[in-house]
Amino acid sequence: MTTFDSTKRSLPELLKDITTGKIQLPDFQRGWVWDDDHVQSLLVSIARSFPVGAVMLMETGGEVRFETRPVEGIDPDSVTKDPDQLILDGQQRLTSLTQAVGLDAPVNTRTAKGKPIKRHYYFDIRTALEGEDRLEEAVIAVDENRQTRKNFGRDVDIDLSSRQLECEQLYFPCDKLLSPNDWAGDLFKYNKDEIGTYFEFQEKIISAFSAYQLPVIELKKETSKEAVCLVFEKVNTGGVQLSVFELITASYAAEGYNLRDDWFGSDIRDVPSRKARFEEHELLRDVQSTDLLQAITLLQTRERKLEDLKAGRTGKQVRPVSAKRASVLDLPLDAYTRWADAVEKGFVEAAYFLKGECFYSRRELPYATQLVPLAAVMTLLGNRWREPRIHAKLSRWFWSGVLGELYGGAVETRIALDLEELMTWFEDDAELPRTVIDASFDPTRLESLRSRNSAAYKGINVLILREGAEDFFWKGDIQALDQQGVELDIHHIFPRAWCEAQGLSYRIYDSIINKTPISARTNRMIGGDAPSAYLARLQAHKQVQLGDEAMNALLEGHRIPAETLRTDDFDAFYQQRKRRLLEIIEKAMGKKPLLGSDEGSPEATEEGAYKA
Repeated sequence: MTTFDSTKRSLPELLKDITTGKIQLPDFQRGWVWDDDHVQSLLVSIARSFPVGAVMLMETGGEVRFETRPVEGIDPDSVTKDPDQLILDGQQRLTSLTQAVGLDAPVNTRTAKGKPIKRHYYFDIRTALEGEDRLEEAVIAVDENRQTRKNFGRDVDIDLSSRQLECEQLYFPCDKLLSPNDWAGDLFKYNKDEIGTYFEFQEKIISAFSAYQLPVIELKKETSKEAVCLVFEKVNTGGVQLSVFELITASYAAEGYNLRDDWFGSDIRDVPSRKARFEEHELLRDVQSTDLLQAITLLQTRERKLEDLKAGRTGKQVRPVSAKRASVLDLPLDAYTRWADAVEKGFVEAAYFLKGECFYSRRELPYATQLVPLAAVMTLLGNRWREPRIHAKLSRWFWSGVLGELYGGAVETRIALDLEELMTWFEDDAELPRTVIDASFDPTRLESLRSRNSAAYKGINVLILREGAEDFFWKGDIQALDQQGVELDIHHIFPRAWCEAQGLSYRIYDSIINKTPISARTNRMIGGDAPSAYLARLQAHKQVQLGDEAMNALLEGHRIPAETLRTDDFDAFYQQRKRRLLEIIEKAMGKKPLLGSDEGSPEATEEGAYKA
């Protein structure tokens, strides 16, 4: 017996059922995400009677029971609480048409860059009648006041803020496409000479909307939960890939659990937001729902593996620890509810650990992906991670991943291995994790680190800061200044202008070896002078008043060899600072940088100067 019917339904019929609430959304569906360009393109396609794809609906009243909500833009209090059908596929198209054509309120859409905007849509009647190839130009969007502006918003370009203005300029509102008679009556009142033009527009454009048929696949209410979830995953035809969170939300919803409420919270159902609790911690503000799910999956699959081993299973009979997408999608509801609170606490403990490593803001974190295994480990350790022996190992693993640059790209396999191997290492000193073994740092990498967005750059920058680096002007701890809202900058120790005047290569003077974090004010004061000149100027400043010894101590806090700056000796500075950075890298990783690497620069000339 088939579980679905295929049919066609008219656009007016569908939109009427949506606006009255007979057709709604299962609450696990993502929000409406289409932008202004997508909405306009859809209107053009319907006007040309082009196919826009099938929609899939599911009958309510069967085994599968979801929380429901009306399509975005419709007041939940104005519709029935018991819909006849739910939208499984086609939400973006149907919501766009409902808002632009079925409702008279402005459409709450966004620009291509994601900025929220409110728009009303119109057909320029004259342009629309010039031929199908002009329809894209004929559809226009105006603001919530039904105007467009020019000259940076100072002047009104098109004003459609009254029915009279619409009629006089022959702009037809899209929200009247399915009920045009009142507008036509007003046109007779305000611009009766264009009645003939309107009738032509009605025949070519308005009739296209009123007669438009959408293919509809209707799942019967007898469809099983498993089938519904599988169908939901497979029918993603809207161009926006379904996330793991959305797919799991659908699966859990079929079991009566609202994962969306658990993550985002719900005022209606009085459910607190787990996401909001994460955002109370600076380092956890960008933690995603999928991060939580992945960490729980790690723990659930580890638990399952231990059960297999305890049962005497071997080889392929033992199910692996996994953080892969397929494993996350298989995460049982009971595992989620059992682990979720503990893992949330694990993320919080991970944030405390990172603060101890001197990370205070999300932008400083080298790899967001490293948070997942760290949180899973913290969940298992509880307060034990603070024990000196365990903390030292955890720190070494973390910095190995950062400075070895091992957590970029697809890291699901490494994440799973790290969880297992770290837990083993905590009990057995000889069992080093793969990440600690694999990690290496080539000294020449320092010369290529220029972007402050790279993981290794971020890591080394924090290593400098956690050594107690202070600002040259404010004479305060730079990380403390950052937390106090003082604007920070990256300083070229030998300023760019000076380096260029000496003919030094950009690839040399712009590397991290010649950079250090300081306040923006200090950086402006330094300017482009030689180090000897700006140091003398800084020391003599009435707000600074530092002797050579005190200033030298500040420089040494940045691992900057002071004497080389006072003599403007770039070559000696470069080699000495490089060695000092390698020392703190070695300390963090617990191993020496790669042997045999050139301690100089590949661009050093015979005279020793670093030329372009």
